[in-house]
Amino acid sequence: MSISLSGNNKVFLFQGDSITDGNRDRGNDLNHILGHGYAYIIGSRLANELAEQRPVFYNRGVSGDRISDLYARWNEDVLYLQPDVLSILVGANDIWRTMMGDPGGITDRFERAYRHVLEETRERLPQAKLVLCEPFLMKVGAPAENWAEWQKLLEHYQRIVRSLAEEFHAVFVPLQAAFEAAALRTDDVYWVWDGVHPTAAGHDLIAAQWLSVVMQSGILEG
Repeated sequence: MSISLSGNNKVFLFQGDSITDGNRDRGNDLNHILGHGYAYIIGSRLANELAEQRPVFYNRGVSGDRISDLYARWNEDVLYLQPDVLSILVGANDIWRTMMGDPGGITDRFERAYRHVLEETRERLPQAKLVLCEPFLMKVGAPAENWAEWQKLLEHYQRIVRSLAEEFHAVFVPLQAAFEAAALRTDDVYWVWDGVHPTAAGHDLIAAQWLSVVMQSGILEG
């Protein structure tokens, strides 16, 4: 990898739910502040490659969050941090609560809330580069019990995220096809143990896909 950021101390921010959270430390423990998932892998790789430019990495993923929960904390967990690169991976909990008949899923606010966070980000941080990661599921655990309905809602959300990425000139990172291709090597549960949460191998797959797509996009060079 050969990249160079213009200016020093570029800020990278990862936002999302438990997949991003990765059991991150909420304090100042430098061994754990990025969690133990794809955000850690990406942060480690870029921090090493760009050491001379001393980039800064934040993980503000929160386990259990829907996109509306992200919106509720957008001021303190995004706008205040003023990221140069903002990466979002969300949607699994929106789907889960809807499919499980949870009160939190009684109204589908996914597209509306997602649009709100992007509009506010564009308004307040017009120079920030946006990376929207495709929500994904695998046919394991609860999703496998009624996969056709889960898949239908999932594909609807995937279309929304792809469309928003185009509308807001964001980088779109496809993940579903990457996981399905990986599952041809061995079974689904090896990559996403309960249909939602990636294993270590799954997190590495996300990180590899993110780095490949984002580096090819050129946003790390500007």
